[in-house]
Formats: sequence, C-alpha cells, structure tokens
Amino acid sequence: MSAFAPYPARRWRLDDRTTAIVLMLPPALLLFTLFVILPLLDAGYYSLFKWNGYGAPSEFVGLDNYAQVLGQGIFWQSVRNSMIVLVVSIVVQMPLALLLALLVYRQTPTNAAFRLVFFLPYILAEIASGLIWSFVFDGNTGVAAGLFAALGMKPFFILADKNWAFFAITVVVVWKYFGFHMMIYIAALQGVPAEMIEAGKIEGAGRWQIVRHILIPQIKPALMVSGFFAVVGSLQLFDVVIPLTNGGPSNSTHTIVTYLYAYGLTRLKVGFGSAVGVILFLAAVVVAVGYQRTLNKEASR
Repeated sequence: MSAFAPYPARRWRLDDRTTAIVLMLPPALLLFTLFVILPLLDAGYYSLFKWNGYGAPSEFVGLDNYAQVLGQGIFWQSVRNSMIVLVVSIVVQMPLALLLALLVYRQTPTNAAFRLVFFLPYILAEIASGLIWSFVFDGNTGVAAGLFAALGMKPFFILADKNWAFFAITVVVVWKYFGFHMMIYIAALQGVPAEMIEAGKIEGAGRWQIVRHILIPQIKPALMVSGFFAVVGSLQLFDVVIPLTNGGPSNSTHTIVTYLYAYGLTRLKVGFGSAVGVILFLAAVVVAVGYQRTLNKEASR
C-alpha cells in the first residue's frame, strides 16, 4: 500500500439529538427574533422619542420618558401593587395549593373529581373571571349586596373603595391561579417513590413528619418552578384587573402592565409606554438571572 494512499472518506452521521437541534432550532430562533428581539429593539428605540404612534417618530427626547416614568407616583404605586400580588402568591396562594395537593394527589376517583373542581378557575379566561367577580363584589345586585343585606348592613361597594379594591383583586388572583400551582405539586408528588414513604412509616414517622422530611424535600424543584411562575405572573398581571377596576379607583389598583396600558396605549403616548415596557423587561431579566443563579446553587449542593 502506497504511503500516499488517500484516507478512507469519513462518514458523518447525525445522532437523534443533533438532528432535532438542526431541524427545530432555526424555526425557533426565527420566531424568537420576530416576536421578541425585534419588538424589544423597537420598544427601546421608540422610548427615546415623544411619539403618539402615528407616522415616524421624530421628536427625540432621549431619556426623558424614563425620567417621567420613574418620577410618577402612580408608577411606584403600580410596582407596589405588583409586589403585593407576588407576596400574596408566595405566602397565601402557594401554601394553599400545596395543602390541597397533599390532600388529593393520590390516584382515586374522588381525588380526581376534587382536582377538576380546583383546577376549573384556572381554565376560565381571565376576562371572564374578572367579569364574574365584578358581579360578586357589586354593592347593588351582586353576591356581596345580598350578604350585606342579610347582615343588616348598608350596601358597600368594595371595588370602589381605595382601601379594599386591591384586596379584592388579590382574592381573585388567589382563586384564579392556585389550581395551576396545585397541579404542578400533584405531578411532583406522584413522582415521589412509594418506597420512601413506606420506609418512613416503618421508622415510625407520622403524617406531618413524612410531609416535612420526605415529600417536601422531594418536590423542591417543583416548588421553585411554582415560585418562578408566581413572580412572572405578578409582573404581567393585567387581564384580571381591567374588568374588575380598570386601575381605579383613583389609579390605586394599577399593576405595572395596566399602568403601561392606561398611560401608554390608551393615551397615545407610545414612547412613554415603550419606556415602561423596557423597564418591565429589565425587571424580568433580573428575575430570570436571579432564578438561574438560585438553581445553580441548589444543583451544586
């Protein structure tokens, strides 16, 4: 055999993972670019102009829109309301969902029926939920009116009271989304090996000890995912607020997104609204980075 004989041609073969990446990554990148990257760049560009959305933006104002946003008390009230929703989600909604999940996670027909009942509010559209609860809280003809009348009290308009309107919104948020978190926990609980629970019972562990030392540690990833969804949901809460209060009374129930909608889009201040959108995006990035670092720390332990 000659020393200069050519090497046999190398045959390239793609495994299943590489094939999936080659086929699915380009369309995903295209969609992400069209619907996320480009709109974000447009928002950053428009936020530098005083623009009403008609024609090409021409009145350059630099960072004035950001200064106006950060200098408005209503914006900070909106941030505060979003943080209240987050705290309520973590302190009330998630524990309630976990408690119900622990009660109905086993595979029985009765538990399946209860799961369906608890999950139904999440299936219902946000606008429909808001309209239903606006009737419930109505002081003239709603359920609240009937309750106050039965107690011999004067009609009280909860959604028109600055001290109670946002409390009513948090009640609706808990009712609407706790079923979603419950299903996450149920899926995780059903993945806990039965042998671990049986071993705990053999060692003399009671029900609470099994929950505390076996079930909850085993579903910690699900708890973290649920917490992430709670944070994201608090930042983007919109559809429930609009039919209930539309940000009122006196702009006391705005969240960040409803503030953007009310002061950016409905008032044709697109540049101003774009600045709010950029601030919201940066807040979401901070949350995502913090969440990823938390996951990495948990994984390294």
